[in-house]
Amino acid sequence: MKFSLVICTYLRPQSLLELLHSIKAQTLYPNEIIIVDGSTNDDTGILLKEHRFKHLKYFKVDAEHIGLTKQRNFGIKKVSVDSEVICFLDDDIILKPDYFEELISTYTKEPEALAVGGYITNEVCWEQSDEANSGNYFYYDGWKRKEPSRFKLRRTFGLLPDAKPGYMPTFSHGRSVSFLPPSGKIYQVEQIMGGVSSYKKEVFKTMQFSTYFEGYGLYEDADFSLRLSKKGNLYVNTAAQLAHHHNKSGRPNKLKYGKMVIRNGWYVWRVKYPKPSIKATLKWHATAFLLTIIRSTNTLTTDSIKRQEAFTESLGRFVGWLSLIFNKPKVKA
Repeated sequence: MKFSLVICTYLRPQSLLELLHSIKAQTLYPNEIIIVDGSTNDDTGILLKEHRFKHLKYFKVDAEHIGLTKQRNFGIKKVSVDSEVICFLDDDIILKPDYFEELISTYTKEPEALAVGGYITNEVCWEQSDEANSGNYFYYDGWKRKEPSRFKLRRTFGLLPDAKPGYMPTFSHGRSVSFLPPSGKIYQVEQIMGGVSSYKKEVFKTMQFSTYFEGYGLYEDADFSLRLSKKGNLYVNTAAQLAHHHNKSGRPNKLKYGKMVIRNGWYVWRVKYPKPSIKATLKWHATAFLLTIIRSTNTLTTDSIKRQEAFTESLGRFVGWLSLIFNKPKVKA
């Protein structure tokens, strides 16, 4: 299958260069690589002139097109007409050599797939386990990982997700695809991570990434995935592996981030459940409150810099929560 890769970048020239070197080493190379640069300087463009990569096309966008979802929509329009699959990668990722070979093969193994996500390996430590006998671990498909403290506390209050990983619970706040084990299997899901994603090109004849998610675009991938899952099947291939290195450059300040966690989280919940039950609504707010309290406790348990970040983000979450009373986001179908 012919496939294109779109990379949206913002003020991360060195991270982008490292990603491109890992692409150069792929056993299956993209038919084209489209770089959409929203940076406020020319460093990325200069670096790409110094380091040449096959099939690469570079676009520096103006202020009108800056922002993750806007840059993705811009990149889609630049894809070749004969491309069958469009892949997206964040600019702070390093691929394993067979990433694209595994990812693209999924469309042959699962012919009805509209989208396939890759698998991040460097964020969670998994172990194989046939037993499920400890509340300190999360167990899935013969594997286990440490259960995060926030889920342990949620269990105490009866707020654990009522859906499997990769699916949205009735009151949102679910387990992401990071709760799928590195089994090498392909799992059907309804949400994939936008920074390690791919889609049949035909998807974009009727859909685009929502510009509601301005700038950093937190949860834009959940929004797009949930809307797409109403049309067909989505998968995560855990054999298509990569590392995500979370470059902090270009991220929003913690106050704005905290507000986005609440408001964008509410938005994607209503994309899936436009008319939630009273019970689900109460559970959504109870979980949001609990997670805000948990985040605020980091002001007491971390160093001075992270303490300030925790306080600012917690304040942002609280402000975002209050804003839902007076100014709820308008959800687009």
